[in-house]
Amino acid sequence: MNSYYSDDTVLFLDGEFVNAREARTDLFGQTLHYGYGVFEGIRAYRTVHGTKIFQAQAHFERLAESCRLMGIPLRYSPAELTQFSYQVLKRNNLSNAYLRPLVFCSPNMSLTTPREVSVMIAAWDWGKYFASSSLRVCISSYERPNPKSTHVEAKTCGHYVNSILATSEAKAKGFDEALMLDMNGFIAEGPGANFFMEKDGVLVTPKSGNILPGITRSVVIKICHELEIPVSESQIAPEDLESADAAFFCGTAAEITPIASIDGISFQKPWRKTVGRIVQEAYHCMVLDKNYSYVIV
Repeated sequence: MNSYYSDDTVLFLDGEFVNAREARTDLFGQTLHYGYGVFEGIRAYRTVHGTKIFQAQAHFERLAESCRLMGIPLRYSPAELTQFSYQVLKRNNLSNAYLRPLVFCSPNMSLTTPREVSVMIAAWDWGKYFASSSLRVCISSYERPNPKSTHVEAKTCGHYVNSILATSEAKAKGFDEALMLDMNGFIAEGPGANFFMEKDGVLVTPKSGNILPGITRSVVIKICHELEIPVSESQIAPEDLESADAAFFCGTAAEITPIASIDGISFQKPWRKTVGRIVQEAYHCMVLDKNYSYVIV
């Protein structure tokens, strides 16, 4: 049974709202054959002020930037894409939902940029990304791509083959998720989420350059600045994890998810007593349009 759409599901496709089961694409599309396309993952929440797409402008600006970096034409503006997304939510009677905008390319078997693209926006109910509320993580044998080989800051379809390999390897070993290194052996990120480590009240996250600079990551940094929580963007060596107090993944789908252990070594500080827990609470308030100024550090 398909959990992403039903007989009644409506999606946006190239300027029209169509039934998901009736939507069609070309099997010779460049995205299908080469992974040459871009996408976003966005959440909508039922807030105290009604249904709200969290960080919609930022997500669609990144979609446009991904298209620019990859040489993929995009004819819609972030504002237009935002309005289409709200229409998709309304037509499907969704409030707490996950949105998937996808820009995919027309048939082209040559290795050249496309002349024509299609834009789809779908939405579905999606609760927690991770089955567990606290993760057992392992260091992956798969590294993030060399930034000289591609645009790592673009959210590109083909990049996620790397992520699938890492997560699949971790689960085959009995872990919940993987933690990936960059080409220089430093901590990079999870297959689908950014990484933060806590040490002596300071949050540390890998600096940009070898990672996808996530929107949730930037929100976490903003929360830290507003709550006067020390935060640093710097290189993290795997051995630095041994003395860390706590760690978490963050992302649109993952939200703020604690990490219980890495390679079987547990963090000693209870999550409820960490700075990460304060950030998690503030983030939860933010997505629901609640004031989080009451959160005391």
